[in-house]
Amino acid sequence: MANLEQLEKALPYAPIKIVALESSKYLSDEVNEYLVGFRHDIKSRITKDPAFHGYIDDDFLTKFEVPRFGSGEAKCVFNESIRGKDLFIIVDVTNHSLTYKMNGYINHMSPDDHYQDLKRVIAAANGKAKRINVIMPFLYEGRQHKRTTRESLDCAYMLQELRDMGVDNFITFDAHDPRVANATPLSGFDSFTPPYQFIRALLGSEDDLIVDKDHLVVISPDEGALGRAIYFANVLGVNTGMFYKRRDYSTIVNGKNPIVAHEFLGDEIDGKDVIIIDDMISSGDSMLDTARQLKEMNAKRVFICCTFGLFTNGLDAFDKAYEKCYFDKVITTNLNYRIPELLEKPYYAEANMSKFLASIIDFMNHDISLANVHEPTEKIKEYLTEYNNRIGEEFLQ
Repeated sequence: MANLEQLEKALPYAPIKIVALESSKYLSDEVNEYLVGFRHDIKSRITKDPAFHGYIDDDFLTKFEVPRFGSGEAKCVFNESIRGKDLFIIVDVTNHSLTYKMNGYINHMSPDDHYQDLKRVIAAANGKAKRINVIMPFLYEGRQHKRTTRESLDCAYMLQELRDMGVDNFITFDAHDPRVANATPLSGFDSFTPPYQFIRALLGSEDDLIVDKDHLVVISPDEGALGRAIYFANVLGVNTGMFYKRRDYSTIVNGKNPIVAHEFLGDEIDGKDVIIIDDMISSGDSMLDTARQLKEMNAKRVFICCTFGLFTNGLDAFDKAYEKCYFDKVITTNLNYRIPELLEKPYYAEANMSKFLASIIDFMNHDISLANVHEPTEKIKEYLTEYNNRIGEEFLQ
């Protein structure tokens, strides 16, 4: 684990407890396993000191439940003491697979339902836990982060509400616009990105990529993702480009202006491998249109890297696009719920973020700077060097 020496020299803020809402159970179990392993491997000689009480444990998950009444209302009940704990609450607001009964009907949980459950947990813990930290990988209402007409500012209001409820730190991943942190300027807000995990997943699934400016280019599918693409391209030492969405502002369809066309700005991509990087795949329509245009521009292979794979319209469009060779691989993280069918697709690869998230929790619990995990440039370069050396040896053989 990175910076192990710093962890051994630092005192923990308080004993850790992880509150894993049902929506994030799949992710929280893996994070807990990594955290247990980190703590058992620690070589500190003062673990018997009272300051390290509860530091090493076989399970950091908290026992609690959020039962619902027949009317659909709910409450949170903790089944163990959380007094004096450093509480990390993990919630996935995109998990639509969970259901509950209301007046005999079956309802699927929406992001609003998950957010209400989060507030119930905070309300039950407040005044008892020493510190409350919320880990929300997909930022609730993150796409409603700015006002362009008379409309609500849901994401900003959410952050202010959680701050007023006593949340000390808020952790998310690849926020649609990190400037939403301005809504709570005096509270902790961290938005992490997964470029290192993308590189590991991509190079782990493809053994013949040549990472240089003559063979690879990083593309942003729109203006909003340009910053991600520039960072990714600079670390890899390749060129970048972008598409911009030309919209019909005279028409509104499903609450937004429809896209008329994607226009490309950037270097020549003829015969090159292309990485498209963005924060999310929602319906996937614009992403597939971008991939199609890149193939029509004679791109060799197209790899799609997105932090969150929502696939709100299902996988049929991606299956057809893959059959037509519009793209070669889709890589998303395990930070949000993914439908089981996706995991079985031949074009899908996972960028596992569980160990990274466990490291973040461990660092925060020791009050150690998180600067080294915000931009893992050196780790990416080291992995690239290792990959290139391995490819070179295989070529010589």
